[in-house]
Amino acid sequence: MNNRRLGETGLQVSPLCFGTWRFGKEQDGVVETGREEAHELLDAFAERGGNFIDTANGYGNGDSEQWIGEWLADRDREDFVIASKCYWSTVSRFQENLSRKNVRAEVEGSLERLGTDYLDILYLHRFDDETPIETTLRTIDDLVSEGKVHYVGISTCDAWKLTKGLWKADVNNYEAFSVTQPLFHAAYYEDVTEYLEVCADQNLAVCPYSPLAGGFLTGKYERVGDGTYDLDAPEGTRAELSDRFTDFYVSERGWHVLDAVRDVADEVNATPAQVALRWLMDQPDFDCVPIIGARTVDQLDENLGAVDISLTDEQFDCIFDARYDENGKLYKTNA
Repeated sequence: MNNRRLGETGLQVSPLCFGTWRFGKEQDGVVETGREEAHELLDAFAERGGNFIDTANGYGNGDSEQWIGEWLADRDREDFVIASKCYWSTVSRFQENLSRKNVRAEVEGSLERLGTDYLDILYLHRFDDETPIETTLRTIDDLVSEGKVHYVGISTCDAWKLTKGLWKADVNNYEAFSVTQPLFHAAYYEDVTEYLEVCADQNLAVCPYSPLAGGFLTGKYERVGDGTYDLDAPEGTRAELSDRFTDFYVSERGWHVLDAVRDVADEVNATPAQVALRWLMDQPDFDCVPIIGARTVDQLDENLGAVDISLTDEQFDCIFDARYDENGKLYKTNA
C-alpha cells in the first residue's frame, strides 16, 4: 500500500486505518477478538503495508490499548501512526468528562498501556457540553508542547460544535483539530452533511468509523418482502445479534445505495465492501481514510483489496446518486 498524506498533519498513513474497537469487546459473555487474534490481525495489517491504527482507552476496558502496546514492543514505534481517544473511558479513576484533570489522567493511562511516549493523534471521543471547550483545548495544547500528543482530532459532534472548537483554538492560539472521526458511509449523508462541509472548508482530514454501515454495505443482507426494515440476517451477523442494527444502518436510502454498490462491484470485479470503501477513499473535497474493523484476516484482506480497485467518475456518481432527497424521491444529478 502506498501511504497518503493525512490532511494538513503531514503524517503519512496507509489509505485504510485499522480500527481495534472489537479487541476485548464482550458480546453476550463472549470476547469478539481476543489477545492472540488481535496480534494476528495487527501482524497481517503491518505485513500488508498498513501503519495507521485506531484505538481508544475504553475499548475492551483498556485491553485494546494494552494488546497494541504489547505488539508494538517488538517493533519500531516510529513506523506506526497510533490514534487513541479520551472521554467515554471506562478505565479512568475520575468522573468522565473533558476537564483538565481527566484529560491528563486518561492520556497518561493510554500512554502507559500502549507503552509509548506519545500519541500521534488524540481524539476527543465526544464533545463535553459541561466543560468549556477552551479548557479542554488548553490542556491538550500543553500535552502537545510536552510531546505527549502530536495532533488533536474530534469524533462525532454537531457541525456548530466542531466550528466552535476550531474558533476557540484559533482565537486562543491553541492546537486545533486537524483530524475528524464521524460516522460516515455511502448510505449515510444527510445527517453529517454540515459536519463534512466544515471539514472540507477547514482542510480537516476525515477518518470515518463504520464505513461499511456495520456490515450492511458488504452485501451480506437481503431485503425480505417490501418492508424497509425486513431483512434476512445470517446467523452471527450484527443484524442478528443487535436490536439496534436496523435503527443505525437500515433505510430506504441504504437499500438503493446497496443496489448501486453491487452494480458497480460487478462492473469492476470487486466485492461490495471494497467498492463502498473505495467510494469513501475517493471523496473529492477532503482527505478520507476509512477505519476498517475486520474480525478475521480474510475479512481484513478483503477490505484492503479496496486499495487496488478504481472507480470512474460515472461509477462514483452512480453510488452518490442512489440517495434520496428530503421528500424520499430517488434523484439523479444528470436527470
